[in-house]
Amino acid sequence: MGGTEHAATTPARPEDAGTEHFTVTRTGATLVLTLNRPEAKNALSLPMLVGLHDGWLAADADDGIRSIVLTGAGGSFCAGMDLKALAGDGMTGEAYRERLRADPDLHWKAMLRHHRPRKPVIAAVEGHCVAGGTEILQGTDIRVAGEGATFGLYEVRRGLFPIGGSTVRLARQIPRTHALEMLLTGRPYPAPEAARIGLIGHVVPDGTALEKALEIAERINACGPLAVEAVKASVYETAELTEADGLAAELARGWPIFDTADAKEGSRAFAEKRPPVFRRA
Repeated sequence: MGGTEHAATTPARPEDAGTEHFTVTRTGATLVLTLNRPEAKNALSLPMLVGLHDGWLAADADDGIRSIVLTGAGGSFCAGMDLKALAGDGMTGEAYRERLRADPDLHWKAMLRHHRPRKPVIAAVEGHCVAGGTEILQGTDIRVAGEGATFGLYEVRRGLFPIGGSTVRLARQIPRTHALEMLLTGRPYPAPEAARIGLIGHVVPDGTALEKALEIAERINACGPLAVEAVKASVYETAELTEADGLAAELARGWPIFDTADAKEGSRAFAEKRPPVFRRA
């Protein structure tokens, strides 16, 4: 589920992937993607979806990027689709409509429904992370939230369907009873409860989710990038296999890592009691 067939749309630099509702910044080897429509609690718009799509592709295309952090501006993560726009004349950002016509799956890739970045993705959540926000969240790998954050799939309350992948993915990520309650009641889940059922991994003081996510990213960045990407790929590609098939797939994915120059450098650095210098080789 890559996106290489659309590589021609990838910006020359990851920082060029921004739009009026989406910003891209770089912190060392981490690319920070920010949903930036705070006046609407970062409700999804065409400029935001195009920015997200291009941001994922740009991060994967740049070997200098080792991790991605996804966050929201203005104290919210994402309040889902722009329902007011959907009820009226359509979403804002008509200038981007041609991108969607050229690739009808662009919005699904942006929301990580049809696309999985090869780099680790860490979500840094503050405030509202509901409906489409919770759906995007399920496409991330590691999740940090401020203690005042709120999660939930509100679609059924509006007579809608959470079509961003939640009826498939949620029960594979948290216990089925919790997944069905979230899907069928449309109720809000405060961050401590979301952590208790396994939807998120860390609850931190409000305003510090991004700081914690960047801390985790730095730990990832210090590891061998080929090893990190192979481990992530193995976890996902073996998830639905039998144990025997999964172990065989793991061996095929993992064994070549031992022959890389980075693996030799890691062992040498350990013996020499120094930090390793990985070169993705």
